[in-house]
Amino acid sequence: MPKRYQGNIITSTPTDPAGSFETSAASGVWSLAEQEKYNAAGLWPTAGNAAPYAMLGVTEYEQRILIATLGNSVNWGETLTRRSPAQACGSSTRAVFAGGYYGGGASNIIEYNLFSTSSSGADFGDLAYAKATQGAGFGSNTRGIFAGGQGDPRDSIQYITIASTGNATVFGTLSSEDFSAGSGAFSSTTRGIIAESGNSNYTRMDYVTIASTGNGEDFGDLTGETDRDEFAGASNSTRGLFGGGWTGGGSSFNIIDYVTIASTGNTTDFGNLTLARRQLGAAASSTRAIFMGGSTGSIRNTIDYVEIASTGNAADFGDLVSGSYNHAGCSNAHGGIA
Repeated sequence: MPKRYQGNIITSTPTDPAGSFETSAASGVWSLAEQEKYNAAGLWPTAGNAAPYAMLGVTEYEQRILIATLGNSVNWGETLTRRSPAQACGSSTRAVFAGGYYGGGASNIIEYNLFSTSSSGADFGDLAYAKATQGAGFGSNTRGIFAGGQGDPRDSIQYITIASTGNATVFGTLSSEDFSAGSGAFSSTTRGIIAESGNSNYTRMDYVTIASTGNGEDFGDLTGETDRDEFAGASNSTRGLFGGGWTGGGSSFNIIDYVTIASTGNTTDFGNLTLARRQLGAAASSTRAIFMGGSTGSIRNTIDYVEIASTGNAADFGDLVSGSYNHAGCSNAHGGIA
């Protein structure tokens, strides 16, 4: 490539940008025509496009993962209070974790951290109803929603405004109290979907419209091995995936299934995780979903990934800093933001 001149700056080898994220390399001096070419391809880094990060909230520490690359997580700060599991949602700037088992019972604690800055969790407010199991967290860039989970009422739906701090407000109720242990969830910019199949007779998915309030409505059913719970969900703005789970005392599953969020209907087989496990966390960018940690009877540090637009089995992404399960994941680039 010829040398570039701008004033006294000379650059022999400008580096092609790898993606439209502020952490991408695009060093050198570029002509406006070249910049426009990469802009058109969605590959020119801008300060407004943050790199897609996942955050995993665990008992004592939060871990961050750069979804666009392969690699291991890094410790991102201590949690405000030591508890697990929790429900999680994320905006483009904040990761929020709510509830969990703490002090011998269900917790109403909500805390948040920043995707951009490593620090300990900060107080956000309180849930309207304390929750002791994973439940289902999802949302848009504006609103976070926490649905189900063990702790009365088990069919509750609660919401927060992510950019502010304060207590959760009642949103509505799910179609059943069976959404109580390890529900999976994900969202587009308009709709959130919550699934639970804690017994062989109940495999329902509910959906809600994020910007409104109201009760869950029937979306469809989980298919395949339906007698499972403690699985995790992640999505881009078009397609949502559920992965993992177990039979409640029996075998763990490596199942990944998916739905098209804008429609209604039953799940379709996507592929398999690299390792069957339960009580895992999940998060997504606009192109990729990752499944983090979990338990096979032993605590795992495994991170898997899939490309959301395709179908097929998961591949190895990297490892968590330390093995973890009974946790919640979120990202700053999921389907509710895109």
